[in-house]
Amino acid sequence: MSTLATYKNLFDLSGKRALVIGAGSGIGRAAALGLAAHGAEVICADLKQDSASASANAISEQGGMASSAVVDLNREQTVSELFDKLNSLDVLVCTPSINVRKPLLEVTAEEFDRVVGLNLRGSFFAMRAAGQQMQKQRSGSIILFSSIRSQVVEPGQGVYAATKAGTLQMVKALAAELGPVGVRVNAIAPGVVETPLTEPIKSQPDWYQAYADKSALGRWSQPSELAGAVVYLASEAASFVTGSLLVVDGGWTAIDGRFSPPL
Repeated sequence: MSTLATYKNLFDLSGKRALVIGAGSGIGRAAALGLAAHGAEVICADLKQDSASASANAISEQGGMASSAVVDLNREQTVSELFDKLNSLDVLVCTPSINVRKPLLEVTAEEFDRVVGLNLRGSFFAMRAAGQQMQKQRSGSIILFSSIRSQVVEPGQGVYAATKAGTLQMVKALAAELGPVGVRVNAIAPGVVETPLTEPIKSQPDWYQAYADKSALGRWSQPSELAGAVVYLASEAASFVTGSLLVVDGGWTAIDGRFSPPL
């Protein structure tokens, strides 16, 4: 029978090594801080060295264990080089994404390739490298960031939504392939989060408020509100969770339509 101590330690990540790609800002930085707060040694990886170092320093200054690394998800070689330096890896979190908000009929081939290249191809590079290492260890947790756009779309989000749906399907496939060796693979679907990616919307008050009003909670999320989902999926609390999409959207996808009828 499980004891109270067993349940108390469900979220304890002491002794675990986590790699967070995209740790320099936004959700990635919050994820790195959250994992470190629960005892994990965190490698903060980002395209920008100064941003990665700033996140690692923030963790170290608060008594956590962290280091920094540079990685470009658009370049397969840099992803391979990063993973080659790791002797062990218990958790991968991969967050980077870009978007081009245009009608599909106006999207250029270059724009299509740029969004798919980072969001889908880059995510593939990261999850493949982590999966290969964790398969040998016969343990680990891979956490990819999908989006509510994998479930619902709006005009101008076609390519981005396609990449997020694709990421989710890769997560499900890898979960099926690595489940027999004890490796878990899951995705998180944020709603609207105040990050550098969504900064252009914040500068347009009507648009910003419309997004806030769409969710049940009537507001945007802060990056820190995604950290709990990451810690959960990384920990033993989610030991029987794999191939899933954890929606953290303030009720966005639960509400039907844009009109609230009088009651």
